[in-house]
Amino acid sequence: MVRRRLTAAEVQAALEVLPGWSLKDGKLYREFQFAGFAEAFGFMARVALAAEKLNHHPDWSNSYGLVRVELTTHDLGGLSTLDAELAARIGALA
Repeated sequence: MVRRRLTAAEVQAALEVLPGWSLKDGKLYREFQFAGFAEAFGFMARVALAAEKLNHHPDWSNSYGLVRVELTTHDLGGLSTLDAELAARIGALA
């Protein structure tokens, strides 16, 4: 996958095909609600494996059944093709 920063138009186009994701503080953002901690943690473990394959890792937090995910590419200073790809993979795992 070619790793490059997305233009503003590309970010908007990505949001149209990434259900549940929004733009928050310049990052792709989504919350996932699960029945409990074990289910949320299992989801996070699956996401961790997908992120490792891309060598691109989310900023996230977990509180019982809630998982908050933020995606950005720090070294490119914004959203990149990797963020859009990881968001799609995360959405498929939810």
